[in-house]
Amino acid sequence: MSQTEHLIGNMIAASGKLALGYAERLLTDVTPDKFARFATAGGTTVNSNHPCFILGHLSLYPCRVVAQLGTDSSSIEPSEKFLECFSKTATCTDDADGTLYPSMEEVVEAFRRSHHLAIQTLETAPNDLFDAPNPTEGMQEKFPTIASAHGFYMSGHLMIHMGQFSAWRRINGMGSV
Repeated sequence: MSQTEHLIGNMIAASGKLALGYAERLLTDVTPDKFARFATAGGTTVNSNHPCFILGHLSLYPCRVVAQLGTDSSSIEPSEKFLECFSKTATCTDDADGTLYPSMEEVVEAFRRSHHLAIQTLETAPNDLFDAPNPTEGMQEKFPTIASAHGFYMSGHLMIHMGQFSAWRRINGMGSV
């Protein structure tokens, strides 16, 4: 197949690659003891999503991209623990004792592995698959097609949460990357 036959998937994958690279930079100097902690500045705790919650939450969505494009997503399906901790209805909690969330290593690996597979799948998917209706209940009005839904999952959704991660870094005095 020619590059044109995979044009839609490649456009979506390009955004995913950019966001994945940004996530990797944001992880610079983040340590396991801070990964699931709220940011603090001047003794004030800021109740906002921490990196563990952000990356764990984002790791839930690539399996939709993969499965909806007809590829086996079983290797990246989230565990029950991930669904419990990171669903869209879960609340981010400050994990001072390190007992509420999976480890930094597990969360980062799930995030990376799931997004790499989604990007690979997008890059090889023929254009005609993207015209299909979005099967995700409650999302069809906002994103009526597979292309629009996957464009959101691999771009807008990722970058919204990368902005939270960037703010967490700055509040913690870690600076920009």
